Amino acid sequence: MKRMMNEDLLKTVRLLKKNSSKENASIWRDAAERLSKPRSRRVVVNLSRINRYTAEGETVLVPGKVLGSGKLDHPVKVAAFSFSKNAKAKILEAGGEVLSIQDLISKNPKGSNVKLMG
Repeated sequence: MKRMMNEDLLKTVRLLKKNSSKENASIWRDAAERLSKPRSRRVVVNLSRINRYTAEGETVLVPGKVLGSGKLDHPVKVAAFSFSKNAKAKILEAGGEVLSIQDLISKNPKGSNVKLMG
């Protein structure tokens, strides 16, 4: 399982770097650098923080893990490398959308109007 996670992580970082060059989008390069850090230094964001710094309908990229602490009172699209079960449930309950980083890149290759949190 640990090996698969590393392969997924490497694939995601490569995709971010490739898209950064192809689309000239610095947000993907920044996210790739943050995801390349050791796991102990990777970003962990609680829903309360996402709730505080976003408005309804915004798109957020978390180059790490989203945890379910706090509440989300408006719908947002959240893309991250991983989510806790509780975080996924709360995002969907608020009318939001849970995306993988790959899904976000395919839907928005230039990374426009995406907030990077972490």
